Amino acid sequence: MDGQLHHVSIHGHDMAYLMEGNGPTLLLLHGIAGSSRTWRDVIPRLTDRFTVIAPDLMGHGQSEKPLGDYSLGAFASGIRDLLEVLGIDRASVVGQSFGGGVAMQLTYQHPERCERLVLVDSGGLGREVNWMLRFMTLPGSEYVMPAIFPGFVRDWGDSLFRTINDRGIRLGRIAEMWSAYASLAEAENRQAFVRTIKSVIDPGGQTVSAMDRLYLASPMPTLIVWGDRDDIIPVSHAYAAHEAVPGSRLVIIEGVGHFPQIEAPEQFVKALVEFIDSTEPAHLGAAERQRMLRERSGPLET
Repeated sequence: MDGQLHHVSIHGHDMAYLMEGNGPTLLLLHGIAGSSRTWRDVIPRLTDRFTVIAPDLMGHGQSEKPLGDYSLGAFASGIRDLLEVLGIDRASVVGQSFGGGVAMQLTYQHPERCERLVLVDSGGLGREVNWMLRFMTLPGSEYVMPAIFPGFVRDWGDSLFRTINDRGIRLGRIAEMWSAYASLAEAENRQAFVRTIKSVIDPGGQTVSAMDRLYLASPMPTLIVWGDRDDIIPVSHAYAAHEAVPGSRLVIIEGVGHFPQIEAPEQFVKALVEFIDSTEPAHLGAAERQRMLRERSGPLET
């Protein structure tokens, strides 16, 4: 996939995004230190049936890296505003890793915009997360990052990966992790990364969890996809989320790690399309949200 990035100004800040295909809208949200390119192997398999929108989240990829709010709520609002600018009323929302947290926040803040929810090795479903991400939230970690992510190593690695790719060798997960590593050789990328990661992780693990409010997603068709060899976020989170969302569908892909969309694109697309074909889009509004909140909260005190 070599689709051309489009650019739009959101509140005066440049946001890059891919938009291809025709049909119902699929919104694809990437993980931390990633970009829309993480969907490069699945987008061509979807555009004959769907309008696919894959943004570079603010602070990532080719989007601007401004100072400001890098919380999940800010990302969700930014995606809502992107949809507004593009004239898209509703979408099925697919989020991988950190993008899963953004997807859940979007359905929480703006359920009227979301037809379905797809979580792919998602953050925000438990405390556990890989030790390296926890290490990067330690006080002062941003000051050692220039030594950990030097530009000359980035340049050498990029050249090596281009050579390997030109020979038709696919490295999947390794290439995606290298792309994230290489992006942190740039100072502005590191600054945005630190602000983003510290909004959801501390040295003890993930600090933001949707588990206490996942019941609000029960009226929305929900698919949970996970690699059984994920060493970033454990597969146990997939089972816990599946149990917390009545009626959700769970797909565990064997032999796959944290990036099913790259490591097993055909299996991933098959699961996604089958899920969409077999479910009806949700139409949630304020009244439904109020009912669920009141039922869980119990009777009002007088």
